[in-house]
Formats: sequence, structure tokens, C-alpha cells
Amino acid sequence: MAIKNQATAICPEPKAKGPLENPPPPPPPPPEISISAAAAREREMGSAAPPAQIPTSFGHELRACLRCRLVKTYDQFRDSGCENCAFFKMDEDHERIVECTTPNFNGIISVMDPSRSWAARWLRIGKFVPGVYTLAVSEALPEDLQNLCEDERVQYVPPKRI
Repeated sequence: MAIKNQATAICPEPKAKGPLENPPPPPPPPPEISISAAAAREREMGSAAPPAQIPTSFGHELRACLRCRLVKTYDQFRDSGCENCAFFKMDEDHERIVECTTPNFNGIISVMDPSRSWAARWLRIGKFVPGVYTLAVSEALPEDLQNLCEDERVQYVPPKRI
């Protein structure tokens, strides 16, 4: 007994549809953009600052800027200063690094896009460069440096006393 191909009888070939009945093809998926590529594009347009250096180690050599709370190693502050507080002129000045930074801080957060991060806005670092920040410092900026912030028209918020 020969078996006929009954598939055509059960599932007939679809009829060709007119030009209005054919659905348009689905849109292509959005291209995957890495964070660094997106940041590079924003930088080209002038809307984003270059990111701060990421700490190369997590030990006792970490320090946090007393004004913006950016966390880097002592050597990174010595080599490039603070990306948010360039007016402190920390690069290549040991005394200024010691005055403007502290090794005493609580917690850290990495921020890749501060302007869009609710956590960065809550911590008041939403206008700073991408980087690693501390949640809180326990020391206040020395008074002469607070005056420098005022002269530069840069806001300084002293740490809350618990």
C-alpha cells in the first residue's frame, strides 16, 4: 500500500497575499553599544567628562577627596589630581593631597553614568565624572580649602555629624 503525501491536503500551501496584506518585516534589533562606546560618543559631542581613574588596588592606600568623595589611590591623586576638583591642584603636591583627601571613609559605589543614576543623585554626585566614590567621609575639608571652594563658586557640603 502506497502512502500518499497527505500533508498538502491537511496544510495547503498559503495563497500569496496582496501588497497590503503582507506585514512589514520586523525592525532590526538595536545595535549593542558598550558603555565605553557610548561614553566615547558622548565625549565626542562634548556632553560628558572623561571618567576618573579607577582605583588599582583596594587596601590601605585608598583615599577619598574630602569635597567630592572620589576614591583613588594616593599615587593616582599624585599623578592626576582629582578630576572633579582640579582647582585643588593636588597633582604632584604631597601636602595638598594629604589636606584634600582622607583614608577614613565608609563604603564605595561605582558610578558609570552619574547624571542618570538615582543613587548618584541621592549621594549628590550626579554632576561629577564617572568613577568610584565613597558613601561618606568623616572629616571636614580644612577651612582654607572651604574658602577656596567658595572663591571658585563650587559647592562644598560638609559631612553630617552623627
